[in-house]
Amino acid sequence: MERFLEVFFAPQVFARYAPDVLYAMMTTLWLGLVIILAGIGLGLVLACLRTAQCWWLTLPIVIFADVMRALPPLVLILIFYFGLPGLGLTLSGPLVLFIVLTAVLAAFAEEIFWAGLTALTRGQWEAGRATGLSFFQTLIHVALPQAVRMGIPSLVNRALAITKMTALGSVIGVKEILAVSSSAQAMSGSATPLTMAALAYLAIFLPAVVLARWLERRFSWRV
Repeated sequence: MERFLEVFFAPQVFARYAPDVLYAMMTTLWLGLVIILAGIGLGLVLACLRTAQCWWLTLPIVIFADVMRALPPLVLILIFYFGLPGLGLTLSGPLVLFIVLTAVLAAFAEEIFWAGLTALTRGQWEAGRATGLSFFQTLIHVALPQAVRMGIPSLVNRALAITKMTALGSVIGVKEILAVSSSAQAMSGSATPLTMAALAYLAIFLPAVVLARWLERRFSWRV
C-alpha cells in the first residue's frame, strides 16, 4: 500500500503540479463550453435550413454531416494543424480544436434535430399553418420545441463525449488536462500527475453526468 501511494498519490508531486493541472482544467472547461454552444447552435441552424426542402441546401448539409460523422476527429485535427500551414494558413492549437470539434458536434446535432423534426406528424405542421402561422413561425413555435425536447438525451450524451475529446488537443500542444499531466508525468517520473488528471476529469464530468440525468428526467415525455 505504501508503494502504491508513493507512485500514484505522492504529496510533493501533487503540491508541485496542482496549479498547472488547475489551469488545464480551466482550459478544458472553457473549450468544452464554447464548443458545445457553437456546435449545437450550428447543428440547429443546419436542421432548420434543411426543412426548406431545397436540394441545393439539403445536399451540402447532408454531405457535411456524413463526412464529419465518418472521419475520426483526430485525423481532422492533424490535417488542419499540420496541413493548412502548407497553404499559408497557420491556426493555433486551441482554434483548430475548436473548429474541428464544433464541426463534428454540429454534424451530430443536425442529425438529432432533423430526426426530431421528421418524427413530427404532418398534422402538427398543418395545425400550425391552419392557425395563420407562416411556415417559419410554425417551425419556430410548434415543430422546433418538440424536436429539441425529443433530442435532449442524445444531445446531452454527444455534448459530454465531444467535451472529452478536448484531450485530443494534447497532440497539437493545447494545454488541456491530458497534455499538462503527461508532461508533468514525464518530468517527475511519477504516475501521480496522471492520477491528478483522472481526478480533474472526475471533478468536471461527474457533476456534468448528474446534470445530464436531471435534464433527461426534466424534459422526458410523460405518458
